[in-house]
Amino acid sequence: MRDELLEEHQKLAELARREEIRPPQSSKAVLPWMKANLFSTWYNSLLTLVALGFLLLVFKGFLTWAFTGAKWSVIPANLQLFAVGSYPREQIWRVWGVVYILSVLLGLSAGMWGGLVLRFALVLGGVWFIGVLLPFEFSTRGGFLGAVVAIAAALFLGRGRTSFRPWILGGWLLSFPLIIVVLRGFGENGVLTSNWGGLLLTLILAIVGIVASFPLGVFLALCRQSSLPAIRWVSTAYIETVRGVPLITILFMGNVLIPIFMPDVDINQVLRMMLGITLFSAAYMAENVRGGLQGILRGQQEAAQAVGLNYVQTMLFIVLPQALRAVIPAIVGQFIALFKDTSLVSIIGLIDLLGVAKSVIANPDWLGLQAEVYLFAAVIYFIFSYSMSYVSQKIETALGVGNT
Repeated sequence: MRDELLEEHQKLAELARREEIRPPQSSKAVLPWMKANLFSTWYNSLLTLVALGFLLLVFKGFLTWAFTGAKWSVIPANLQLFAVGSYPREQIWRVWGVVYILSVLLGLSAGMWGGLVLRFALVLGGVWFIGVLLPFEFSTRGGFLGAVVAIAAALFLGRGRTSFRPWILGGWLLSFPLIIVVLRGFGENGVLTSNWGGLLLTLILAIVGIVASFPLGVFLALCRQSSLPAIRWVSTAYIETVRGVPLITILFMGNVLIPIFMPDVDINQVLRMMLGITLFSAAYMAENVRGGLQGILRGQQEAAQAVGLNYVQTMLFIVLPQALRAVIPAIVGQFIALFKDTSLVSIIGLIDLLGVAKSVIANPDWLGLQAEVYLFAAVIYFIFSYSMSYVSQKIETALGVGNT
């Protein structure tokens, strides 16, 4: 009884602590929060006013340009180019098919698990709904409306259906090869990967790099800690060699050397970039995971062996969950860096989001609009990077990372 009361007291204390640091949730709480944090004393009020004046002085020119001088017409005129690059217009239905597949899976997941997944589904549904309201072509607005309906219907269908859980997980596992097949197609009616571009190509490269480099990085980290010298030396040599060269070198090597060493195998340029990004990121991921593994006490492995667990079971159920939990910030930081590093493929010749930006400003109709175009591309990169950071913070909070 005493232990139960103590545990309940700790839960209440933790809840109270989180409530104290929570930002204001309503407009009524804004003024008291500002008074307590920004204008609590005369010197805090002075520092607040000085900071506001400094920010106004720094950003005055930028704000004036953004609202009066910038020519933002370049963005809506090239929005499809930013989204899918030179993807054939008559085959754009393939991209909408991918949007619907992801919308249905996300809606089912949100209805099943709720929480952060539900919040993300609502945000994405709001983005699609904004697309309906914007002055796009009728077919494009209809596509956005269909995505909204798909998320809403899947959310309603998956709500409380616990029996759908294995099917949803299987759907996510099969979604990537299905998406590649839908985007690529077959035969003469297919779309060559050389026509993939814009944000579509950036997301594909980033997702493949993240999903493939994570298990490979975990494997390399375990190999580097192996008691077998041959395995440990090979893993260490690979990690240190890859970490000793810049990513652009790996991409150039993949683009030039793979066709030389494998002349009989037709590996397109996009797949070569996927391999290069994955192999490069896996080396850094291995070091992040190894840092988490070194923080696990040796006694836990010995205790697991004492109760009859073998090496695989010990790593899978005891060591790795704790190690990965401890290095979530480093892992997500690596994912964000990988997403931004995909912009280097524009140097190789692929037209990703940054490559599209370069091609737009090279158009005679949009000469001199570098600031508008690059600022738009920067906002896109920021949105996705911040989203990954936000999700990682919520996962850390749910897992209690950093709480003592």
